Amino acid sequence: MAEIKTIGILTSGGDAPGMNAAIRSVVRTGIYYGLKVMGIRKGYNGLINGDIFEMNLRTVSDILHRGGTILHTARSKEFATEAGVKKAVTISKMFGIDGIVVIGGDGSFRGARDLSNSGVPTIGIPGTIDNDIACTDYTIGFDTALNTVKDAIDKIRDTATSHERCSVIEVMGAQAGYIALYVGIANGAEAIIIPEKEFDFHRDIVKPIIEGKHRGKKHDIVIVAEGVGGAVEMAQKIQEETGIESRATVLGHIQRGGSPTVMDRVIASQMGAKAVELLKDGIGNRVIAMKNNKIVDFDIIEALDMTKTINEDMLELAKILSM
Repeated sequence: MAEIKTIGILTSGGDAPGMNAAIRSVVRTGIYYGLKVMGIRKGYNGLINGDIFEMNLRTVSDILHRGGTILHTARSKEFATEAGVKKAVTISKMFGIDGIVVIGGDGSFRGARDLSNSGVPTIGIPGTIDNDIACTDYTIGFDTALNTVKDAIDKIRDTATSHERCSVIEVMGAQAGYIALYVGIANGAEAIIIPEKEFDFHRDIVKPIIEGKHRGKKHDIVIVAEGVGGAVEMAQKIQEETGIESRATVLGHIQRGGSPTVMDRVIASQMGAKAVELLKDGIGNRVIAMKNNKIVDFDIIEALDMTKTINEDMLELAKILSM
């Protein structure tokens, strides 16, 4: 690979708390090693349209604690085409960009793979609250999202207890149930419904609620991932089947925002620095990951071919603790 003198950085897909910490780390680490760092606004759409500017130490001051992404993010139908990728490569060369750091999820990494295959070395950093990227144990934004949901459920529980209700809470996770599973355990849910696991309404929801009522429980919490959905209908059906007043709450995009936790800030900083160090050493076309609490990297093709499965031990723990 040719010597890297200038690197670009973009954020793509859904925003996640900690993305700004990763941007800051890439910029400051790059400058530390004598590299020029170019910010690319609005993801691949900005790359195609040349929405690119030079970043410096001042550019990334006072952003560590902010949610979202200062580089913004957008979808790009044009980049999904062969012509779009070729245009992105041309624009990269026009701005003297030798390699690009992409912060995002699986879809963003597929774009990074296409750039890599077209001769632009890329490094992917996993940034998504869903924690659904197979090659890594952890994605930037997951911990912050969990704490946001935990706080919301704690508040909902107060009302549920006061009114002796069942609360059905829908959390994010279109194809992955990691948020639902973790907060379900952390908040003592009676039932956790996720896309990865088939469920029986009476066995997995009604039965534990009725058993809890017989033991004197005054409230119930049911967590459902958005990939399963139907929280409102589920609450109505629970009320019909059990006689317990039930309400649904869809938390929505509140889960994506907010100041990142210490964990997200630190891991994002580590991953950002690792991405720059790889490019600096002439290594591209990789995805940064956390494995067994260590920051490592995988070939981008290998990473995209991996499949992530839900932790069965965590599911069993949730079942045991929901008694």
